[in-house]
This record gives sequence, C-alpha cells and structure tokens, in this order.
Amino acid sequence: MLNKILVINGPNLEILGKREINIYGNSTLVEINSNLKFISDKENADIVFYQSNIEGELINIINSKAKNFDALIINPAAYTHTSLALYDSLNNLSILKIEVHISNIYKREEFRHKSLISDIATGGIFGLGGNGYILAIISMQNILKK
Repeated sequence: MLNKILVINGPNLEILGKREINIYGNSTLVEINSNLKFISDKENADIVFYQSNIEGELINIINSKAKNFDALIINPAAYTHTSLALYDSLNNLSILKIEVHISNIYKREEFRHKSLISDIATGGIFGLGGNGYILAIISMQNILKK
C-alpha cells in the first residue's frame, strides 16, 4: 500500500545551510527533501513537500489538504512555541502527526523549551538534524502498517 505523507516546514527553513550552521548544519532544505524523496520511494510512500514563512499559509494547507494524506511530518520552526492557531489547526486533524526539529529545542534558549505542538503530535524527533525527517518516515510507515 502506498501511504501518502505530507511534509510541512515552517519559517526560515528555506535558508537552511546558510543560517546558524553551528545549530542547523550545512544541509539545505532542498537536500533534506531530496533525501526524504529517496527514502520515501524505498519505503513505498508518496511524499509531498510544503514550506512557508507565513503562518496563515501553513494553516490553510493543513485545513484544506492534510486530510487527504495518511500522515504529516511537521517542523513548525518558530511557530512551535507561539502559534495557538497552528495548534488548533493540527488538533483538528485526525491523521498521524510527527513533529520534527533539526535542533534539540530542549538544549536551546529557555523560550524554545515549550512546544505547543508536542501535546497533539503522535510523536516527536528533536536534535538529529535532517535525519530526524528520515526517522519520521520510517516510524510512520511502521505505525501505518499495523
């Protein structure tokens, strides 16, 4: 069975590889997505990518498109800590949801330690760089097979 997975990335992730390399590493979002496409093909999953810096656009995608997928991988970036609107949108979504962060938010500034999304996500992967997305796909496939 071909599972459909939506990957949503929030603000500033389009400049990965150029911003705070000591925190986020050298990989660009294009490279991460390319690796995910390769893994998703091996895992028999159909994957679609979306990135926006605009909170309302992320919410519109979740509200209008995500219900057509079996699972969602989301890196809400800075909205993780601030967006009740994103929380409400994700909370209304009844598919498998995995929160991914490239950095370990619990080893950063204290204001980043609280994720509004973690309470409603199926699971979370933090601090493993771009590999976190790959682990999310593999985990989702295992969960969806059961």
